[in-house]
Amino acid sequence: MTDFSIIPKYFPDLTNRQTEQFKELHALYTHWNAQINVISRKDMDNLYEKHVLHSLGIAKVCPFTSGTEILDVGTGGGFPGIPLAILFPEAQFHLMDSIGKKIKVVQEVATALELTNVRAQHERAEKADGIYDFVVSRAVTRLSPFMSWIQNKFSKNHFNRLDNGVLYLKGGDLEEELAEVKRTKKVFDLTDYFEEPFFETKKVVYVPNK
Repeated sequence: MTDFSIIPKYFPDLTNRQTEQFKELHALYTHWNAQINVISRKDMDNLYEKHVLHSLGIAKVCPFTSGTEILDVGTGGGFPGIPLAILFPEAQFHLMDSIGKKIKVVQEVATALELTNVRAQHERAEKADGIYDFVVSRAVTRLSPFMSWIQNKFSKNHFNRLDNGVLYLKGGDLEEELAEVKRTKKVFDLTDYFEEPFFETKKVVYVPNK
């Protein structure tokens, strides 16, 4: 769906600035994707549903309060970090990817949107230099190795709806993968929030940092 209207359908309280920023995403990603392929070409027509709204599924599970520090691991072209940064301008986002040209796209998009709450870095997750309330990601690898990358990167101060931890966008049958992670976890079905068929198998996996 190229139509931006799917965003205010589920997030009706956007400010004028947020509305304009979300609307600008299609032109920005069309421009940069033609030079550096960060989104499947066939997916560009479905940018708002399959990338922007999908990213915002995390916001339905845990709306970040002011001052929250979030690390986005393997952000690619900026998902889920860029849509979340638009929605939560009072939270701080550190977007990381091991592929430099993808980070260039993130930097250019963030600059064009004047997102002062976004920092982009070309580096592996293990080298993240901060302490965070949440780590977010969109299916960069199986959850078990992912957890080993970001251990010891969490603040011990909790002030959001959920305690600090990982919010991981995944799809499909996760039973085997989740069994590999020997700790508390909770799965949120995105069909509880979004009615489009695309979300039938999409989930947010939450692993608190205990």
